[in-house]
Amino acid sequence: MATQTDLPISNHSRPSPLSAASPAADIRSLRVLQANDDHAGAVAGANRLLEAHPDDRDLLLIAAHSLRMMKQTDAALAMLERLAGHHPRFSQLFLERGLCHVAQRDAPAAIADLRTAVTINPALAMGWRMLDGLFRMTGDTAGADLAAKHCAHLASLPPSIVQAKMLFAEGEADHAETLIRRFLLDAGDHPEAMRLLAQIGHMRNVLDDAETLYAGVLAMVPDHHEARAEYVQVLIARHKFPQAGAELAPLLERDPANHAHRIQAATIRVGLGDFEGVIPAYREMLRETPGDGPEARVHRADLNLWLGHALKTEGRTDEAIEAYLAATADRPDFGDAWWSLANLKTYRFASESIAVMRQQLGEPATTEFDRIHIAFALGKSLEDNCDYAGSWAAYEQGNAMHRASNGYIPDVFETNTREQKRVCTPAFFAERAGWGLDDPAPIFVLGLPRSGSTLIEQILASHSMVEGTQELPDIQRIVHELQGREINFDKPRYPGVLPEVDAATFRRFGEQYIADTMPNRILGRPCFIDKMPNNFRHVGLIHLILPNARIIDARRGAMSCCFSNFKQLFAQGQEFTYGIEDIARYYRTYVDLMDHWDAVLPGRVLRVQHEHVVNDLEGSVRRILDYCGLAFEPACLEFHKTRRSVRTPSSEQVRQPIFREGLDQWKNFSPYLDRLREALGPDLAVS
Repeated sequence: MATQTDLPISNHSRPSPLSAASPAADIRSLRVLQANDDHAGAVAGANRLLEAHPDDRDLLLIAAHSLRMMKQTDAALAMLERLAGHHPRFSQLFLERGLCHVAQRDAPAAIADLRTAVTINPALAMGWRMLDGLFRMTGDTAGADLAAKHCAHLASLPPSIVQAKMLFAEGEADHAETLIRRFLLDAGDHPEAMRLLAQIGHMRNVLDDAETLYAGVLAMVPDHHEARAEYVQVLIARHKFPQAGAELAPLLERDPANHAHRIQAATIRVGLGDFEGVIPAYREMLRETPGDGPEARVHRADLNLWLGHALKTEGRTDEAIEAYLAATADRPDFGDAWWSLANLKTYRFASESIAVMRQQLGEPATTEFDRIHIAFALGKSLEDNCDYAGSWAAYEQGNAMHRASNGYIPDVFETNTREQKRVCTPAFFAERAGWGLDDPAPIFVLGLPRSGSTLIEQILASHSMVEGTQELPDIQRIVHELQGREINFDKPRYPGVLPEVDAATFRRFGEQYIADTMPNRILGRPCFIDKMPNNFRHVGLIHLILPNARIIDARRGAMSCCFSNFKQLFAQGQEFTYGIEDIARYYRTYVDLMDHWDAVLPGRVLRVQHEHVVNDLEGSVRRILDYCGLAFEPACLEFHKTRRSVRTPSSEQVRQPIFREGLDQWKNFSPYLDRLREALGPDLAVS
């Protein structure tokens, strides 16, 4: 097992809630005043500093706490309301507010706030202690026993671990990691310390280390049920679905009615392609979630969202719409449900729904995540109503919000492209001729998103010899292995490391790819499709590990493709799509890299232009099948009749006969696309 020091500190950790200009030294002085019971002085000092730092989390909390200690409870609650406006998910806010309600002898309000506090931050010992007393006072023995159990657990832990847990729960991941590493170096392995390090790794997407750490925790404490559930979540994130199912089994056996475990089981089945099987599972959990309380409504909304996704993937569109609408009924601000309706591409919103979306978009209480989704859904609904000005404004709003938070760095892809061109030369490939695994089963359909790749996949999956799977992450896993732990964006290890890799390793990578993708090949057909679009970056690697694989570049005209990406909200990744200049820059680099693959591996990649497929379906189908070494089958021309699970945004479109209308939709927005034309340049902006 890897040691606890193997988890690298990520370059993408969340920033501290204290800004660079935050008065940290003054805050320490105010806390000294509080420790000495000079609460009037603390309030006066906090108010003075708040004039320059009106949204500082710690100053607002200090003022509220001291006001409560001075028995000025109403003033404390007003200060906490101000804090909630800036930091609505701060656990100490709910703890302090709960204590104010205790002072007012309002037990129900106190319990509600304290439960929220410990849900956000389970390391809040004060919150659990207060809940223990309140539950006993109100006769909730089960709640009191649970709170007492948490109190005892926290009391059993070394103070450093409790402090690190507190920091992590409040978004201070860097500080938490530093503290927990120092503890582990001094004290040696400790399951809770290792678990916290695994949680930090999961949050930062360092999933291989998180997996190793969780395995270590469970080796030490096999019945650590919370750690096991978190371990299952990491395995799901790594697409290790069979292993995730095996690890989940003890939890389901112990508590078969537990919805959290059953949701994980459904997610695993979805990962293995069993969408039909999860539909009754979601429906059963919905029947078990009655009531009109906030928790029940939120839980039902989530279940209906996931049910809608499964129904959509199976082509049961009317039922999917019903599920998504049920989710919005329980949660009118549920951006993901609104966007899921829009993302069907064929659904048309009623005017009442558009009014609700407009209202929720403007509500201060709507989260940024939901606001982004609603903006994209509103853009699609207005586009369908031919309100192109309003639609463009909504798309711009959604993209601007997403771009502000996603941290996309265009230089990373461009640096990788330069390195691919430097390393992957004709001589490089000639020296490695015959390397890799000669399995001809994979057909890679790659290119940019929204380029017609789902249509090509559906055509091929309609052939009796070909199985459609999904966007598989397995090439990216191999890239991560080659990349190493320490990522240097200016001088990346991959692809520069490729000349150091020997023939046996490339063959092992090929074998690893075939083995890892096998659980997705449910039908057992001779060929299967990997439709991960970003694999176009790794054509050289694919050629080296699988020299007989087919590679198809799905290409779409620049203006049409770029605009289609701009109005698409992706479930994850594709961060380049949320700014016009970013999209154009990415498209240009993609074309440059594909031109390079054509030059160094002539004939290796089949380019399929989406416009050609639309205009000459049969000719395009025959050309694709010839390249793949497959006999022509008429079913490929009637692809829309093929019953299969389709996960991408184009799922409903490929269940219809081919139509031309989609090619020119961008022209409705032509007055707003001058920046795109300029960024693409005259050679690309002609389409």
